[in-house]
Amino acid sequence: MAIKQSTTSLSLEGKIALVTGGGTGIGRAIALEFAQAGANLALSGRRLEPLVEVVQEIKKLGQEAIAVPTDVSQKIEVDALITKVNNDLGDIDILVNNAANGGSGPSLLDSDEQRWDEIIDTNLKSVYLCCHAAGQAMIKRGSGNIINISSIASLRASEGARIYGIAKAGMNFLTRGLAMDMAPHNVRVNCIAPGAIQTDMLAVDVGDKPENWEQLGSFIPLGRVGQPIDIAATALFLASDAANYVTAQIIAVDAGLTEKM
Repeated sequence: MAIKQSTTSLSLEGKIALVTGGGTGIGRAIALEFAQAGANLALSGRRLEPLVEVVQEIKKLGQEAIAVPTDVSQKIEVDALITKVNNDLGDIDILVNNAANGGSGPSLLDSDEQRWDEIIDTNLKSVYLCCHAAGQAMIKRGSGNIINISSIASLRASEGARIYGIAKAGMNFLTRGLAMDMAPHNVRVNCIAPGAIQTDMLAVDVGDKPENWEQLGSFIPLGRVGQPIDIAATALFLASDAANYVTAQIIAVDAGLTEKM
């Protein structure tokens, strides 16, 4: 058997990546990082305006990009999304499942079925649907890369985010299982579990004031709240050939916060 030579290249030249939830926060940062590495991008999200803004930024970097408004919790919309990306850009090499909604809310027993469905569908069902729709072509082609964006809420029973944590824990399990199913087809599947990252979603809980972020940062071992680029840099590594021997991993990018909690 021929031994594959490893490489440290972080280039995504010629690759086509689909990033769900690509208009803001972590998704936006990942899309821009991938574009700077040479990838062409398809961005999905429920709101068109932020997607268009990121598309314009990507085009200024000299890469192709399209915006496709999509509710990724709905199979018919996911199937249409994958078809459009294939037709407009080409086969998807990299799928980043980043779409999410906030995890804060009532306790598990104080919630209701509607809240359960909302959190599970957006944070977990969407990942299944996107992997199912894009993964078949990756298997046939014999190459591909899937990166799921989880949360450290999946690693501990965080107060006020029980259902969100359940959804993200399900994503972790899906990542490991799918990685084993797709490994024989040269498709890698990994997961990033961000800690406290300064995004609009977390700002709802923290309160978007500098002193609030500083107070939160003082609790974190490395002394600061993370930025979306911190997650994007890890995603770039996982998407690149530098990580060609990495699959089925849940990587916490949290400045040591999980160990302190």
